[in-house]
Amino acid sequence: MGFPFPDPMRLALEEARAAALAGEVPVGAAVTRGGELLALGRNRMRDSADPTAHAEIVALRGAAAALGTSRLDGCDLWVTLEPCAMCAGAIALARIARLYFGAADPKGGAVLHGPRLFGQPTCHHAPEIYPGIGESEAADLLRGFFRERRPAAG
Repeated sequence: MGFPFPDPMRLALEEARAAALAGEVPVGAAVTRGGELLALGRNRMRDSADPTAHAEIVALRGAAAALGTSRLDGCDLWVTLEPCAMCAGAIALARIARLYFGAADPKGGAVLHGPRLFGQPTCHHAPEIYPGIGESEAADLLRGFFRERRPAAG
């Protein structure tokens, strides 16, 4: 049986699950080029004591290292949650060709919400954007993670 979304998003969702098991917010990412997987990433802010270790940043760093360049021309980024402003900026600087993401983030997202970074005149590169891929599974992971950590209303 096939998955209802492409394999890179399935891999990003697996990374998100691994992040949750490590106590991190469950966000995962994958970078591909021409159908080849270059790097995976998941949130690692707690275990690395690094506030910039979002899944997208981890995956972008891995892909840049794999290719030996900071320009990820022709690469696609698959991420389970709409990127924040920091990650959207990194996506633009890396020259990612296509951004696929799962769940929208009305509170912290910067692609379709908030600053809508790629639509700003100061943004010199904007990827093609494909939202909603694996959205319900990604949103369920996030809801479950936060539900377990919030005190029950009494």
